[in-house]
Amino acid sequence: MSLTADQILSAQKTNFETLFGLTAKAFEGVEKLVELNITATRAALTEASSHTQSLLSAKDAQELLSLQANLFQPLAEKTAAYNRHLYNIASATSSEFTKAFEEKAGELQKNFTNLVDSTAKNAPAGSETAVAVMKSAVSAATNAFDSMQKAVKQASDMAEANINAVASTAANAAQASTTRKR
Repeated sequence: MSLTADQILSAQKTNFETLFGLTAKAFEGVEKLVELNITATRAALTEASSHTQSLLSAKDAQELLSLQANLFQPLAEKTAAYNRHLYNIASATSSEFTKAFEEKAGELQKNFTNLVDSTAKNAPAGSETAVAVMKSAVSAATNAFDSMQKAVKQASDMAEANINAVASTAANAAQASTTRKR
């Protein structure tokens, strides 16, 4: 099986399109991250200004302590929400890369299998064992790749569950702390 110039150019064109598509997805992720950070910073500055004004206008120590105590619950909730947004951005960007990688890997696997089959048809007599070994190696590599993908998916799911659990626990702890102080 020999490659023609048109096949090589077509493969290169497809590879460049994939590269530019992934680059655009990476920039989208960075844009979302920058937007999240700007929004969070703007909100933090606004809240800090408002809280400082409240502290400066406190009439007694009890009101001052109450204002300080009420600051922490929203802060914990906002931190948890920020971390969820951050994780969602990273997860979405990562899934785009994973999807592209899986498509390319499937395509390469198919092409390699076709090459092995084509070579097997044109192989000299007596090379059946070598062809069988090659097909077995391709099958083993495919199975290993599938197992790796499943493991990565399970790890991602577990990480997401842990992030959600930590965020929920932090928000509940902050809520309980504020309730006890009142």
